[in-house]
Amino acid sequence: MNFLHKREYLEEGDIVVVECSHQCNVRLTTDTNFSKFKRGGAHQYFGGFYKMLPARIAAPHSGHWNITIDLGGGSANIRHSISIIRNS
Repeated sequence: MNFLHKREYLEEGDIVVVECSHQCNVRLTTDTNFSKFKRGGAHQYFGGFYKMLPARIAAPHSGHWNITIDLGGGSANIRHSISIIRNS
């Protein structure tokens, strides 16, 4: 499984902003659910498939979060950026 990944400490209400040159899946997961995702198992996440970007996902609670971008099994050379709008 090919994906891009970044791990960040987020405060509740911080907003993850993902720009991508292609439509893509964007997931915000806890460490436990990120491990399940990497193994191909059932996992819970915030986000989903985005045809229109940027994707904006608010952290539901404070902690370490994993931000992943994937093309749903497709492949391409993509341009992307991940930024955080801090709530504080």
